[in-house]
Amino acid sequence: MIREILSLLAWIASSLAAGAIGGLASRGAPEFYAQLDRPPWAPPSWLFGPVWTTLYLLIGIAAWLVWRERRRVDVRPAIGLYVVQHVLNALWTWIFFAWRQGGLALAEIVVLALLIVATMIAFARVQRVAALLLVPYLGWVAFATALTAALWRRNPTLL
Repeated sequence: MIREILSLLAWIASSLAAGAIGGLASRGAPEFYAQLDRPPWAPPSWLFGPVWTTLYLLIGIAAWLVWRERRRVDVRPAIGLYVVQHVLNALWTWIFFAWRQGGLALAEIVVLALLIVATMIAFARVQRVAALLLVPYLGWVAFATALTAALWRRNPTLL
């Protein structure tokens, strides 16, 4: 029981750590985001932190649910996709906020969304609930994709 709890906490911590790596690039994000010409449906900058924290918790729990099945089924492909999409997730923040490359950020987030779908499919083959826990993540990334496109289009000199 203690081992299960510790492994769950480790998966959540690794997910939050991946978010923190991306977060390093967004230190000046609120100021930069505030100066952008945003569409009326763009959320306020304060909303991103709580949303991403919740999503990273769900992502970590999902990975843990899959990892727990490792004795029953080969989970390496699913966990591999999980790791790759996490890397791309962190990379997007660097591309958009630190390097201010709107077009590249848009292309990258589209690939990220596709990798999330692939991860969900791989997770579903191992543990259905794990795949369902990624639905809010996919929804938010789909929204972020539309927002990235709108921001890039509206701010060609800044991005």
